[in-house]
Amino acid sequence: MTILTDPVFSARVGVSVGPVTVGLRRIVAPALTFADLPPIDLILLSHAHFDHFDRPSLRRLANRATTVITAARTADLVPTRRYREVRELGWGDREAVGPAVVRAFRVKHWGARVRKDTYRGYNGYTIEAGRYRVLFGGDTAYTDAFRTLRSSKPFDLAIMPVGAYDPWIRNHCNPEQAWRMANDAGAEKFLPVHHQTFRLGREPYFEPIERVQAATAPHPDRVTVHRIGQELSVD
Repeated sequence: MTILTDPVFSARVGVSVGPVTVGLRRIVAPALTFADLPPIDLILLSHAHFDHFDRPSLRRLANRATTVITAARTADLVPTRRYREVRELGWGDREAVGPAVVRAFRVKHWGARVRKDTYRGYNGYTIEAGRYRVLFGGDTAYTDAFRTLRSSKPFDLAIMPVGAYDPWIRNHCNPEQAWRMANDAGAEKFLPVHHQTFRLGREPYFEPIERVQAATAPHPDRVTVHRIGQELSVD
């Protein structure tokens, strides 16, 4: 099963005015092109912010064999007729897609795509498939909600945001907080995301990953990737 989280392949994200997009420009190209991708079984969307929810990419990825799970009150932004199914999840909801069970939980963020649509939801997700458990934090500031996810069975992997905390610390966790929340949830491996792609904060370009390395220095084997394009295999 192949799951794609918050896919953004566009060179620039933001508001489209005709053929022109006004917004943030990618600093680095995606690690994969559309042609490189395997068939996608599930697309998982955490919230409707432009750097996580890219409608041109969703149009290109549309396939009648692919299911989309998205946050509450965001399905209207997805080209629903082009997908097998589009399902919205609120906090505490769960859905099964093939062998995977996806549960949505509350993070500390916000969901508005533009200023007025504050009704839109925002999620973190847990994914369970067979013996594997994965935590996808989406976008979040520091919250103790991750403690409630801990169980006797650890997460094999926690995908956690580590950038855009300066000056947005009320909405985005810093690397040390991301590491702490992954540990709160009981994760074995840590995958840092939300850095080195768009200039969202004032922190220097490499600072988030450098702070990840410093915070995790006693456990370097638990940090999975440091550069865009690296791959991880979990046995």
